[in-house]
Amino acid sequence: MYTEAGPRLPIIVKSPRFAALVLVAALAARCNTSLPSFAHAQSSSSALARAVLDAIERNDATMLGDLALSEQEFRDHVWPDLPAAQPERNLPLSYVWGDLRQKSQAGLASMLAKYGGYRYELVGVRFDGASTRYTTCEVHRDTVLTVRDGSGMQQDLKLFGSSVEQDGRWKVFSFVVD
Repeated sequence: MYTEAGPRLPIIVKSPRFAALVLVAALAARCNTSLPSFAHAQSSSSALARAVLDAIERNDATMLGDLALSEQEFRDHVWPDLPAAQPERNLPLSYVWGDLRQKSQAGLASMLAKYGGYRYELVGVRFDGASTRYTTCEVHRDTVLTVRDGSGMQQDLKLFGSSVEQDGRWKVFSFVVD
């Protein structure tokens, strides 16, 4: 039905409070997606670093792979927000993931060849790069682990490039270290 002022809206829609409530509910629904949480995620950046160091000591490439972002996790949590995902870029997910995965596996192999079998005690974790917030997670770049080796010498190691955090749970983004 139309009035002189235009289409007649139900009273409920005219209420600014109700409109704000609907908007907040819609945004909350967008943020609270039913996407699965990260598998094998750790409770903190330090817990992730310790898990990586333990897997390095055991030369456990499988565990290191589990601690890293999977293809499904990348697809669900990171890809939708990347500029490369925009249709005008014409870059398929399979290409971007394949390139990242190949580089990450090479970085993992190189890291294990250099550090595998050695025991390190974690002193601290820091991020020398910027962080980027995505819809469902945050990527912390240039992860640096400060460790103490068996002789007591302290050093900084760049064992993986970025860390990804989702709801306080942490994974390795990839083993690509620039």
